[in-house]
Amino acid sequence: MEQDVKFPPVDTASEDVHLPAVISVGACFTIAVIYVASLYVWKSKHDRDHPSTIKRRFCSVFVVMLIAPIFVWALSSDFVAHRYTMWQIMGFRLEGLVTAIMLPLVLTATLFCGPLSVTLCNGLWRIYSEPMYWVQAVQNLMWLRNHLVAPLSEEFTFRACMLPLLLQTFRPHTAMLITPLLFGLAHLHHIKERLRDGTPLRIVLTVSFFQFFYTTIFGIYSAYLFIRTGHFAAPFVAHAFCNHMGFPDVPEVLNQTNPRKAIFLSLYVLGLVGWILLLPTLTTPGWYENNLFWSGDT
Repeated sequence: MEQDVKFPPVDTASEDVHLPAVISVGACFTIAVIYVASLYVWKSKHDRDHPSTIKRRFCSVFVVMLIAPIFVWALSSDFVAHRYTMWQIMGFRLEGLVTAIMLPLVLTATLFCGPLSVTLCNGLWRIYSEPMYWVQAVQNLMWLRNHLVAPLSEEFTFRACMLPLLLQTFRPHTAMLITPLLFGLAHLHHIKERLRDGTPLRIVLTVSFFQFFYTTIFGIYSAYLFIRTGHFAAPFVAHAFCNHMGFPDVPEVLNQTNPRKAIFLSLYVLGLVGWILLLPTLTTPGWYENNLFWSGDT
C-alpha cells in the first residue's frame, strides 16, 4: 500500500459507508444528461461558434455547476460527510495545490513533446511573448470557451462532482473508467449539429466515433489525475493545455522532409514513452498530500 486511505475502503461490510451502485451511477448519468441538455435549452438558428450561442451556453454550464454539487452534498454517505467537507472530496483544498498545478502540466507537456517541437520550429511560440496576443485571446469568446469555460465546467461536472460519488461505490480503477464513458458519450451531441450543418452522415459518424474515442481516453487520464492528486486543479490544467494544443497534426509531420520528419516522429514517440514512464511517479499521492482517494492496492 502506498499510503493510508481515509476514503471508505470498498470492501467494508457497513452499509452506511457506501452508496449503492444504482444510486452513484444513476446520479452521474443524471448529471451528464443535465449538462448536455443545458446546451440545448436555448432555441437558436446559429451554430455552436456564434457569439450568442457561446454566451448562452456559458450561462447554461454555470447553472449546471451550481446544480451538480447538490448531488455530492445530498448523496455522500454519513461516513464521508462526517469526516470531510464537500469541497475537500471535490478536490478543492490548499494542501499540495501548487504541486497539483505544476506537475500535471509538466506531465501533459511531456506527452505533447512532438507537437511542441513542431510549433517551436514553426515559430509559433513567439506569439506567446506578445502581450497583445493575450489581450485579444481573453476577448475572444471561442478562446475563452476552449481554454477556460469548457475545461472548468467539464472537469467540475465530470470529475469533481461524479468521482466522489463513484468512489463511495467502486474501487478507484473502476471509478476512473465510468466517468470517461459518460464524458465521451456527452460529446456525441455534436452529431446533431454536424447533421444540421449538412455534413454527410458517413463523415458525421466517423468524426463522432473518433471524438468519442479520444475524449474517453482523455477522460481516463483526467480521472486518474483527480484520484491520484485529490485536486480539481490537476485535471483542469491538463484539460486546458490539451484544448490549447488540439489533436496532434500527424499529417503535417509526415509531409516534412528528412531529417526533420525523422526528428519530429522520434520526439512524438519519446514524448509518449516519457509520459508513460513519468505518469506513476509524477502523480505520487504523497506529493499532493492526498490521503483521501488512492491506495496502491485498490
